[in-house]
Amino acid sequence: MTQTYDLIVRGGEVANHAGRGPADVGVIDGKIAFIGDLSQASAGETFDATGLTVLPGVIDTQVHFREPGLEWKEDLETGSRAAALGGVVAVFEMPNTNPNTTDPDTMADKLARAKDRMWTDHAFYVGGTHENADYLGELERLPGCCGVKVFMGASTGDLLIADDEGVRKVLSNVRRRATFHSEDEYRLVERRGLARTGDWTSHPEVRDAESAIRSTRRLVGLAQETGARIHVLHVTTRDEMEYLRFHKDVATVEITPQHLTLAAPEAYERLGAYAQMNPPIRSQEHVDALWLWGMQQGVADVIGSDHAPHTKEEKAKPYPASPSGMPGVQTLVPLMLTHVAQGRLSLERFIDLTSAGAQRVFGTANKGRMAVSYDADLTLVDLKAKRTITHDQQASRCGWTPFDGFEATGWPMATIVRGRVVMQDGELIGAAHGRPVRFMETL
Repeated sequence: MTQTYDLIVRGGEVANHAGRGPADVGVIDGKIAFIGDLSQASAGETFDATGLTVLPGVIDTQVHFREPGLEWKEDLETGSRAAALGGVVAVFEMPNTNPNTTDPDTMADKLARAKDRMWTDHAFYVGGTHENADYLGELERLPGCCGVKVFMGASTGDLLIADDEGVRKVLSNVRRRATFHSEDEYRLVERRGLARTGDWTSHPEVRDAESAIRSTRRLVGLAQETGARIHVLHVTTRDEMEYLRFHKDVATVEITPQHLTLAAPEAYERLGAYAQMNPPIRSQEHVDALWLWGMQQGVADVIGSDHAPHTKEEKAKPYPASPSGMPGVQTLVPLMLTHVAQGRLSLERFIDLTSAGAQRVFGTANKGRMAVSYDADLTLVDLKAKRTITHDQQASRCGWTPFDGFEATGWPMATIVRGRVVMQDGELIGAAHGRPVRFMETL
């Protein structure tokens, strides 16, 4: 090829829909223009990818960046900084901020705050409430909106629709796939008294496996009744995986790296509040089911980090006063690549879960594939690099990770967003120029 490109990524091993092999990637106007041998082509900028594997850009479809209202934990700049350093090209951010993102004004405010501050591309969920349920069909079409998010069980913040009639009303009004935190609030309330002060091992007893499967059965039934499509976040239990595999016609599934990597009670005994999140880290039998049904049998559609930071001071409170949630957007790639290195996951399945899955579930426009005419979003990794994850590496404002001391095999070495090198060798480059993600159903 003799054409001149804006950027050529040279000399790497490309892994995409065509398989794995040596290839260059040529970029023009932020789009992929050619994949193949570009040894005779020239470019305004060349990136030497020798020794690296070039992947479609990783998309994290569940993060909580806490802005507005909770900026002491995180904000859009620091959260997206952590994402870019972790090899992530785009994030979908949750609505449980202060104020909640539940109307056109709060959505427009987040987009304005993100402009020229976020290092990655981005989209925002609109929160579903009893009050706005009638208007969700309009709200989900707002620019920069990735869809509707509903909490069926209370977590951080005050967004909650616990009752079937409320969920039914949401599902009757949305046209895109709606996203759910699926825990049964009624059972959670009944079991609050089981919390043992200062004992984090009681967290999965309070929010037990039955709380999850009871809610998910209700949710699937309502989706079937209304003809709606649903996305079930952070699935954690064996019963849910065995149930959801028979309901893929209406339900897509997310699993988090932490639920695949940590297990109770060891995680709580070792990490205390740093292992506390909703739904909880569960016992090994549930972890094994996530791997069997979610990973190996293909029931899971996406990996999301559920990045949900709190300060060290907040986490230092004794259970159950300690808040639930942990950071994860910066560690998603090395954690999952370590599972690849250990033979538990193929690189192809990793790609499916972190880029193609987001495109398939949410209908991203021009994102989620490394293919001609798609956005030039690339995550470049060294599959053999051995690094130790530490608190000090974390760009998140909270300054900690539950994976401090974790020996990773596989590391993000560069992040390219729409043809712009945003991160290289652990350093951010240039200025923040993330843009809103577009979606096929709202073009």
